[in-house]
Amino acid sequence: MLAEGGERALTTSNVARAANCSKESLYKWFGDRDGLLSAMVLNQANKVRIFGFNADRLNTRLLRANLLHFSNNLLRVLSEDSSLRMNRLAISRSPRDGTKLGRLLLERGRRRIACNASSIIDSGKRAGLLRFNDADEAYHTLYGLIVSDLHVRMLLGDTMGVTDTARQAEKAVTAFLRLYGTEKALADMPAVV
Repeated sequence: MLAEGGERALTTSNVARAANCSKESLYKWFGDRDGLLSAMVLNQANKVRIFGFNADRLNTRLLRANLLHFSNNLLRVLSEDSSLRMNRLAISRSPRDGTKLGRLLLERGRRRIACNASSIIDSGKRAGLLRFNDADEAYHTLYGLIVSDLHVRMLLGDTMGVTDTARQAEKAVTAFLRLYGTEKALADMPAVV
């Protein structure tokens, strides 16, 4: 509905009709339209995960694998049509227009994603594999290396060079580990990527 008619098309009546359920059921499950938007944002953010790890047994291979998993998930989710449409819609609307989507994307999307990544970054430091003074700065560096200008290009409709996200993720993680990796981590890294 967002794709076809924008935010105005996303009404509880239209969603109930498309989902073949009652408006009352939607209100019960999501509260209101903002609750539905929030659930959509959370659904996208929950796709960007790290996999389970034992912090006491974290080594360079597991750290790298988790960072690659996170990076690939992030790029995949950001490039999904539904994510692009929600971001375009949020950007096109100003707070005075009454939309809460931008705030939801920041609070329930981006911050949740940051929280997921921070657990592996903090564990990497505790394991002696990463060194940094500011975990938030380290995360934002990782995010910037992963996303670079790809998200802006995707939002603008540019699909050239966006297809090789695995290579982009690999380059980002390698650069991050070179910037923040301890000697121990650097010694265990693959020679050339």
